Amino acid sequence: QVQLAESGGGLVQAGDSLRLSCAASGRTFAISPMGWFRQPPGKEREFVGGISWSGATTYYADSVKGRFTVSRDNAKNMVYLQMNSLNPEDTAVYYCAVATSGVSRNSFDYQYWGRGTQVTVSS
Repeated sequence: QVQLAESGGGLVQAGDSLRLSCAASGRTFAISPMGWFRQPPGKEREFVGGISWSGATTYYADSVKGRFTVSRDNAKNMVYLQMNSLNPEDTAVYYCAVATSGVSRNSFDYQYWGRGTQVTVSS
């Protein structure tokens, strides 16, 4: 079993940057693909980005491509989401999750979830 805890959220202005962290516990973390999702106010949870277990391959939603970067440090059991050029549409609760197989854009393909961290971007 894997437990996840996100951190690094906060209130920022448009154009600012934030780095979210996801701390994982559990021996299977280092071999698990990971994903980042977000849930804007009043909307459904959506895929943001993902990373293969080795870190060699990353995936992004079109809405964040070129602005967000997913990375991981398996030695530290950490996954990161670097967010640049934030805009108010990025306001959401952000979650990290463990994929059951490969990285997927579908939240149903993820087995373990953190509790999320709030990111609010003011205009």
